[in-house]
Amino acid sequence: MTLAFNFIGIVTNDLSASLAFYRTLGLDIPEGAETEAHVEVLLDGGMRIGWDTLETIRGFDPAYELPSGSHRVAFAFEAVSPAEVDEVFAKLVAGGARSRVEPWDAFWGQRYATVMDPDGNAIDLYAPLSVS
Repeated sequence: MTLAFNFIGIVTNDLSASLAFYRTLGLDIPEGAETEAHVEVLLDGGMRIGWDTLETIRGFDPAYELPSGSHRVAFAFEAVSPAEVDEVFAKLVAGGARSRVEPWDAFWGQRYATVMDPDGNAIDLYAPLSVS
């Protein structure tokens, strides 16, 4: 099989809010992208992440319904230090993101926290507790 996993897609109710959230996490999303129906950016390593408005998805899948309940997918962003986990977490929550798990020192050796993006996807922030 020659398939290559190289794209993560997010369906969003509010493209502007979602793009602003991910810009806070450091993604290089072009200014003005909020006016598009589909946005995607290339990440380091060749992976791409994209956003589609609900209207875009329903344009080819009219029966599409957003999932409800708890999140089904989590994205993780590695920070350079435990302090950065705390800083980014605080910045996101101050900007309106919903806290899911406040920063804590996980037993597996990482500073860890979870916030929810504007569409209810879990965003994990983590960093090693000690640098080797």
